[in-house]
Amino acid sequence: MLLDKSVNHDEVLLRTLAGRNFYASIQTVVKQKSDGQLLLYGIIEDISERKHAEQVINELNETLMKRAQELESVNKELEAFSYSVSHDLRAPLRALDGFSRILLDEYQDRLDDKAKDRLSRIRKAAQTMSGLIDDLLQLSRITRVELTVKPVNLSQLATDIIVELQKEASEHQVSCIIQDNVTALGDAKLLRIVLVNLLGNAWKFTRNTDQAVIEFGVRSSETESTTIYYVRDNGAGFDMAYADKLFKAFQRLHSANEFPGTGIGLATVYRIILKHSGRIWAQSEIGQGACFYFTLGK
Repeated sequence: MLLDKSVNHDEVLLRTLAGRNFYASIQTVVKQKSDGQLLLYGIIEDISERKHAEQVINELNETLMKRAQELESVNKELEAFSYSVSHDLRAPLRALDGFSRILLDEYQDRLDDKAKDRLSRIRKAAQTMSGLIDDLLQLSRITRVELTVKPVNLSQLATDIIVELQKEASEHQVSCIIQDNVTALGDAKLLRIVLVNLLGNAWKFTRNTDQAVIEFGVRSSETESTTIYYVRDNGAGFDMAYADKLFKAFQRLHSANEFPGTGIGLATVYRIILKHSGRIWAQSEIGQGACFYFTLGK
């Protein structure tokens, strides 16, 4: 009777003659000849490195799962914080602004210029704080929102935003050049926030510029595999030595007295572009305007 038995890639812990333990993968075949003699064919492979790598991967997976649970907990805390900020802080700010306005309206004949100025400062501070809260809430929501990707007409978005800016500040005369039929794949609501911030900044920083010009379009490039969009202006510009601060929250390259703002807009833009697997960068020169470029992934 012929006997054929085999062991295929069984993993066992073995010890060498020198006393070193190692993991081995064993492949063996046992054959019985007609005369009853047994023949053993086999391969023993040292798989210690592979087993060590598997152990490292398992430990990394456990660490990642722990981090994911921690992040989920932090996100829940952020949601609770955002809810608290949006409800608990807005009420006293509205009270500050509202009662200051009432004092200015109903008691203006009893208030001297100094008192009116201080009440106006209170109102302005309350309104600035309210805008800061809005920007912070928007920034915190960006990281949690799910993308709804579809074709977006960026030219139309840019046109609509410019029209809104012209209505809000009709005294600021700007020549706007918007390239036709610029489209992209992305989340329409988030991409609108990108253009609102970039075009809004261009509008703001050309406030003191004669013959102000703002452009939006697509730049051709032989080195980039993705479409490059840009927003360009000929306004105040900035020093490129501080360009690394542009997309960080609360980092400002101009004083609030010169150009008002919360310092959060570009940080929000950066996160949105990052969610679209893209990148954003800028080129500028003081007094010569600025150009912001961005991509939206492949």
